[in-house]
Amino acid sequence: QVQLVESGGGLVQPGGSLRLSCAASGSIFSVVSMGWYRQAPGKQRELVAVFRSGANSNYADSVKGRFTISRGSAENTIDLQMNNLKPEDTAVYYCAADRSSGVRSWGRGTQVTVSS
Repeated sequence: QVQLVESGGGLVQPGGSLRLSCAASGSIFSVVSMGWYRQAPGKQRELVAVFRSGANSNYADSVKGRFTISRGSAENTIDLQMNNLKPEDTAVYYCAADRSSGVRSWGRGTQVTVSS
């Protein structure tokens, strides 16, 4: 089993930046990819960015050029740097880890609110 804990959410003005971090623990040896998803009120959860070691990262069209997913400075962490934030980026952001077995683990989420 893989446990995920997100941090770094908060309130920011339009045009501002936030950095989210996800710390993984447990059976991390089986993880093949990690990513960030988000869910806005009344909307379905959607992919934001996914990171695979040794491969290119993938981004939703809506965040390309503004968000960057990368390994974190701490061990077994993955970060999401979010720049030029827009009100439509407001959502609960979830970290996800996919294991080689096909099982996906989720974190509890962290709220990001972009508002003036």
